[in-house]
Amino acid sequence: MMKRMMIAMGLAASVLGSTGAMAALSAGAKAPDFTTRGALAGKTFTLTLSHQLKRGPVVLYFFPKAFTPGCSAEAREFATHIDDFKKAGATVIGMSADPVDDLVAFSTKECAGKFAVASAGPDIISGYDVALKMRPGITDRTSYVIAPNGRVVFVHSEMNYSGHVKSTLAAVQSMKAK
Repeated sequence: MMKRMMIAMGLAASVLGSTGAMAALSAGAKAPDFTTRGALAGKTFTLTLSHQLKRGPVVLYFFPKAFTPGCSAEAREFATHIDDFKKAGATVIGMSADPVDDLVAFSTKECAGKFAVASAGPDIISGYDVALKMRPGITDRTSYVIAPNGRVVFVHSEMNYSGHVKSTLAAVQSMKAK
């Protein structure tokens, strides 16, 4: 019986791992600091996570590819709710493996100039364990809420974009309520 359970757990883990649906960082983990290039409202800049955390919690959401249907819809939904995130004291940052030149247009068109998107290089992708297992060089869809002390307080890892905005907003609102 125990052997069957272990085999079933191993199979489940390999299936989940192959979809990119599990993030390695869990609540309480230290979020790796990084510096990368990003874009906000069509303008490029240097983004450092630790600098963003000085202003309050950060919603760091990884998405697979700019201008694909799900990623565009997710960015528009974050843009629609950006005032709610700001009211809760949070900064939203989208991350993908796309080159920053692609993200410049994405930051204007899909993000409506309301929040930054940045390029996640191999070290960032590895540090946050967000590599899409079935498509190397692309990130999976994982959203982290990171407290100002650099600790992960919430993780939502699911390829379907529809729950990311709602769940991360609830997480930052609950932080503010405490």
